[in-house]
Amino acid sequence: MKLKTLILTMRSDDTIKANAAKLRGFFATEFNNYILLHQHKGDGFVYHYPLVQYKMIEDIPFILSINEGVEVLKDIYNKYHSVKLGRNSYEVMEKVIKIKDEEFGINDNSAGYSFLTPWLALNEKNYERYIRIRDWAGKKQFLAKVLVGNIISMSKSLGYTVPAPIKAGLGRVREVKTSLKGTPMLGFLGTFSVNFNIPDYWGIGKSVSRGFGTVRKIRL
Repeated sequence: MKLKTLILTMRSDDTIKANAAKLRGFFATEFNNYILLHQHKGDGFVYHYPLVQYKMIEDIPFILSINEGVEVLKDIYNKYHSVKLGRNSYEVMEKVIKIKDEEFGINDNSAGYSFLTPWLALNEKNYERYIRIRDWAGKKQFLAKVLVGNIISMSKSLGYTVPAPIKAGLGRVREVKTSLKGTPMLGFLGTFSVNFNIPDYWGIGKSVSRGFGTVRKIRL
């Protein structure tokens, strides 16, 4: 399955110190009429895989858009010249966009991926199950099943029917402490392999619109 993506990066004349949530907050406020930028509508939250995802990678604001989200970023491209992130405002000196048709879906062979930002794999229910597992090998097997579930959920949201079993395995993975909306969270960084094509910089798991779970293929 081919999906159109647009990646927008921005540079300022000063180092940008902020997180992806603040980046999302700026665009959600500045362009509130575009639902895909914030996933809220009059009667509540829009529950589907976010077609616009905000990330901060090495202090560079980074926005990924998919399908309909591509047209939204194109539309607002020339409508802002600075970004206010928290108490700080940054002049945008350069914007770079890359548009590609990306392959998404099951693959005959497994590929390796790494998490660039913490993967929020656990909700309240499976967190309790996770902490009851005593050995690390068992925890990794449990997380691999969660990862498969994340990919299936993402596929359904994007209209892709997975035609064969997804087989995933965790590589070197470690627990990391992070936070979401001020609430402490347990995240994971490391590597995994799966027989599924996931385009670079897409997010997996919870709160991918705020930059969590960003993956990139490992190129040998």
